[in-house]
Amino acid sequence: MLKEISIKNFAIIEQLAVNFETGMTVLTGETGAGKSIIIDAVGLLAGGRGSQHFIRTGANKAVLQGLFQVPPAGIAEQKLDEFGIDHDDDNIILQRELYRNGRNICRVNGMLVNTTTLKQIGETLVDIYGQNEHQALMQPDQHLSLLDEFIGSKLQPTLAKYQTTFDKYQKISRALRNQSQNEKARAQRFDMLQYQVNEIEKADLTDGEEEELLRERDRLNNFQTISNSLSQSLADIEGDETISPLDMIGDSMGAIESVERLGDEFKQIAENIKGAYYMLQDATGEISNQLDSLEFDQGRLDEVEARLNTIFELKRKYGDSIEQILAYYDKISAELADMQAENHNGNDLEAQLKATETSLNQLGAQLMKIRHQGAKDLTKAIHQQLADLYMEKTEFEARFNSLPAGHFNATGIETVEFYLRTNPGEAMLPLNKIASGGELSRIMLALKTIFSRVQGVTSIIFDEVDTGVSGRVAQAIADKIHGISLKSQALCITHLPQVAAMADHQDYIEKHVDQNGRTETTIEPISGKKRVNELARMLAGTTVTKLTLEHAQELLNLAEKAKQAEA
Repeated sequence: MLKEISIKNFAIIEQLAVNFETGMTVLTGETGAGKSIIIDAVGLLAGGRGSQHFIRTGANKAVLQGLFQVPPAGIAEQKLDEFGIDHDDDNIILQRELYRNGRNICRVNGMLVNTTTLKQIGETLVDIYGQNEHQALMQPDQHLSLLDEFIGSKLQPTLAKYQTTFDKYQKISRALRNQSQNEKARAQRFDMLQYQVNEIEKADLTDGEEEELLRERDRLNNFQTISNSLSQSLADIEGDETISPLDMIGDSMGAIESVERLGDEFKQIAENIKGAYYMLQDATGEISNQLDSLEFDQGRLDEVEARLNTIFELKRKYGDSIEQILAYYDKISAELADMQAENHNGNDLEAQLKATETSLNQLGAQLMKIRHQGAKDLTKAIHQQLADLYMEKTEFEARFNSLPAGHFNATGIETVEFYLRTNPGEAMLPLNKIASGGELSRIMLALKTIFSRVQGVTSIIFDEVDTGVSGRVAQAIADKIHGISLKSQALCITHLPQVAAMADHQDYIEKHVDQNGRTETTIEPISGKKRVNELARMLAGTTVTKLTLEHAQELLNLAEKAKQAEA
């Protein structure tokens, strides 16, 4: 259930916090006071489409936060586990921020999520049923999903198998289409990929090879410079026959060693000279070794130049570096392997497609059997609900139409459309061609009453679904919504006193202009005398008389008796 919602800078609401209870709660107030704005806020929290137009004028962002309490291990917590969101006390906190610049930040229990995830979680928490919900009934392509929702778990295993097989069928069909379309272009692509793979394979490239070759070419091209530099360096260190810089450093080392015991500073000087002497000795040996091994190899230089030229040509075609060339090689090798596999398996695709079609027909027939029985059960249940809503003479029927042989869709091998006859003697016609607004309200309410038993959603919101009805029908709708609230929390925006009287709780919403000339919306739980006065206003309009007040109190008394009988 929705326990609390906090709204800040949303539409005409500057700041508002509302607590809700179990059972049935109605929101009442004058038209335009902001009742539907609160429902819009709940809808956005549940993943509805956001817009900067929702942000209150003068504010940079709108902030919405809702606290929901859910049954332990229910569908909501299962969805949290699926997305790796922590939960430990059967409470779920949804938060959403809308910014002027279009940013949209969503959180579930403090974890950042995208709007798709928020919507999937929100759908397990709240079901908002407004006047636009009639659209689902008016669109025949939505009727099958409504029927499947009613059937529930009896259908799901078979439907899941069918859909898996259908996905396989589509994949095979696409492969066959790809195989038959533009064979010339495909063959050209295959030849080009084969050439490129062979060319890169023949080069046998390795990461870091180009850098090493460049260094080697640089050494070979500078052979004489290296030789001259090494020879000059060795000559400078060894000196001539009369004087050797190395020997002179050795003499210096011996001289300082004679006094190093006389002070730490002398000892440090001696160690520095010793280090320089031995390092210079090592350098002399290394220079000599380099000179002994130094050799100019024109043939090797030619090999290096040729290899670098090969790498340059491959870089020009396939990438800016050896790493990119090898990555391109992996990509085209995989594509080539897929094309080769398609060529190899091409002869089997027709057989695979035929076998998959057979499986789809078998599973589709099983779905038909389950759905046809489910349609009978749904028809019976809807007739019972419609009778409670004073449409006892209305006939409802789910009519199935099979797809042409060899045709399939993601849901089966047939479609369904709801038909209705509202008056005896008239023809049975599609629902979208016969039902009035009031009739659609009652039909949808009948479906909601049925579905609320199996959906597991803990909060159902009714946004002025009683439009276009009055009298005993209004009372029947009130009874039906209250019946739903016994299993799921029901929040209802209404202008009908009969519906408001049946509520367990009533909140009054009012719009006023503050001292700064800004419009604000406030909400107040009402009971006792205030509730009687509000019901009287709903009954009479602008002028409330003593008789109207008595009538309002009578409505509340009758509603209380009805609820006691229902319990």
